[in-house]
Amino acid sequence: MKMKGLWLEDKKLSFREDIDVPEVSEGEALIKTGLAGICSTDLEMVKGYYPFTGVLGHEFVGTVVKAPGYEYYEGKRVIGGINIVCGYCKACLANHRTHCENRRTLGISNYNGVFSEYFKIPIENLSLVPDGVEDEEAVFTELMAAALQIPNQIHISTSDKVVIVGAGRLGLLIAQVLKLSGADLTVVVRRPEPAKKLEKWGIKWAYADDLEPTRADIVVEVTGSAQGFALSQKLVRPAGKLILKSTFAGDMQVNLSKLVVNEIQVIGSRCGPMDGALRLLAQDLIDTDSMISAEYPLSRAIEAFKAAEAPGVLKVLIRF
Repeated sequence: MKMKGLWLEDKKLSFREDIDVPEVSEGEALIKTGLAGICSTDLEMVKGYYPFTGVLGHEFVGTVVKAPGYEYYEGKRVIGGINIVCGYCKACLANHRTHCENRRTLGISNYNGVFSEYFKIPIENLSLVPDGVEDEEAVFTELMAAALQIPNQIHISTSDKVVIVGAGRLGLLIAQVLKLSGADLTVVVRRPEPAKKLEKWGIKWAYADDLEPTRADIVVEVTGSAQGFALSQKLVRPAGKLILKSTFAGDMQVNLSKLVVNEIQVIGSRCGPMDGALRLLAQDLIDTDSMISAEYPLSRAIEAFKAAEAPGVLKVLIRF
């Protein structure tokens, strides 16, 4: 049986109608994709961030079609974590499963993703979507979880001065999450459009030139650019924390001497708690509606990617 989907090969995207519908065995679920989001990582994959051939995509909400041995899930609406782990390596046994030594990653590394009519994923990766959470909200769960990973990794107090460098898709979600901490929060913007959203949410914003260097206790870098990293390094105070959320293609030059001399804690931050993200969405604590820039059918997925690359565009969704 064949299906339609978006295929990446040799850094080129193509819309195909001859992709095999995956077979599933016990412990796996076959998902009918309902709605999927284009992430910055997807855009970077096309540029060669990670060598990959197959179906892209990892942000989704869908319905379980088949779940051998776990029939309870069939017909249920779900989202899912992106890390496919072995369960027996040292990292897995130490409960660091997102760093599995044999990890495959949905739509990113050695595992087909969600930009197709159907895909498979381990049952253990799934979370049921509460009835009160719409598809247009649930599709943000994976991105929301990445934002929640920051307060999972570090303590943020009300007295902390926090700066987020980057007001794109993930940056705006991080801003909404960190606002809940009560910290003195500022988001660096380059355009007026995200500034208007931040004002709506009661979050301070500033242009880069408006901020004094070495004043922030915590800086979150989420631009995916060398310039954004340099600015982040400039803004963080000595003995402060620099959180890196970006993934991007290519290498970057870093002035390590400043990090050493100023004793900056550099913390990589990736995947976070999916169930926690669902709870926030269910409580209407996060505004996702104003984060959606456009929606396209699967047949226009190539066009959707081009739209997502445009400056100032936030979340572009693909409807199946």
